[in-house]
Amino acid sequence: MYGMLFSIRSFVNKMSPVDFRDGFLSFQTSKYKLHYYETATGLKIVMNTDLGVGNIRDILSQIYSTIFVELVVKNPLCSLNEPIQSELFRTKLDSFVRGLPFFSARAG
Repeated sequence: MYGMLFSIRSFVNKMSPVDFRDGFLSFQTSKYKLHYYETATGLKIVMNTDLGVGNIRDILSQIYSTIFVELVVKNPLCSLNEPIQSELFRTKLDSFVRGLPFFSARAG
């Protein structure tokens, strides 16, 4: 996944006729839309959605600031260079995503 994101971001930055302040925000296929948010520290947050979902940069920023920072960065038991093991983080993130207006639980 990292290689694909790096390649797309690099391609967009080189091909853009203007200097994008926000950089690469999303990538769309015929089946889904991949949304991308990179923090000032280089942490990358990715969310896949249906094609009809618009820009969710604010939502990804909110995931970073209110869930990741509060439950991972400020937690002395979490190491930033390892997979997140916090059940509270997973529960809060799951609850947040399920509460989004464009979230729909589908069977299969």
